[in-house]
Amino acid sequence: MTAPTETASGYRAGRTLPLRVEAVRQLRRRRTMVMAVVLAAIPLILVAAFAIAGTSTAGQADRVDLMDTTTVSGPNFAAATLFASAGFLLVVPVALFFGDTVASEADWSSLRYLLAAPVPRRRLLWSKLVVALAFSLAAIVLLALLSLVVGIIAYGWQPLQSPAGGSVPPTGAVGRLAIAVAFVFLSQLVTAGLAFWLSTVTDAPLGAVGGAVGLTVVGNVLDAVTALGSWREFLPAHWQYAWADATQPQLEWAGMIKGTSVSVAYALVLFALAFRGFSRKDIVS
Repeated sequence: MTAPTETASGYRAGRTLPLRVEAVRQLRRRRTMVMAVVLAAIPLILVAAFAIAGTSTAGQADRVDLMDTTTVSGPNFAAATLFASAGFLLVVPVALFFGDTVASEADWSSLRYLLAAPVPRRRLLWSKLVVALAFSLAAIVLLALLSLVVGIIAYGWQPLQSPAGGSVPPTGAVGRLAIAVAFVFLSQLVTAGLAFWLSTVTDAPLGAVGGAVGLTVVGNVLDAVTALGSWREFLPAHWQYAWADATQPQLEWAGMIKGTSVSVAYALVLFALAFRGFSRKDIVS
């Protein structure tokens, strides 16, 4: 017969560290506010840059990507902003929100006190993971939404023009941009998984954030090595712009499905490693 486990009256492990409490804690962090300001400033900076540099090259025969159609319409401006930001700019907030989760608590020497509350380790990680996912999605949506609003004000509510020719009506363009945002978020899950895993194995938040950003950059560099051939298709970076197919008059899903599969597969492995490693880790800070 096993001895009964003594717990405080009313204690429920599943109710410790509620998502609302963790979300408020993260929302009040200075880095969250700074990142929101930076993302909000990007569309304004781009509008100013195009105003200074002149009109885009839309309408020319050598048009090859979304940046060439930036000033055609508000939806085009939003798509071009995502195109310019997905490769690196959006990597930073995602790495920050995930890499600064557990490591920051260890750096402040508050992690052991959270676990002594007692907050079960899996519950702690789960709360931080869900909040980091929500904040990362909010960052991408914020950039896309503000870009659309600023683009409409600056360039009008016109159809989304494809660089390859053809266009999507303004009402349909909103849905296409929503698909693009969803794919960009899913493609960033690899960076999220790297940062989250590193956050559980180091007490240095900057190390976790920097490590995730650095490895993401390495992936981009490897994807540029054409000698790797078809092996590049196993790199998440190879598919990071597959959402551009959503700007075509005829929506193409093949590239986005492949990219999502690769990103989610890597992310699940990295999240699993984080939970497994943290459950066995000696907490000394």
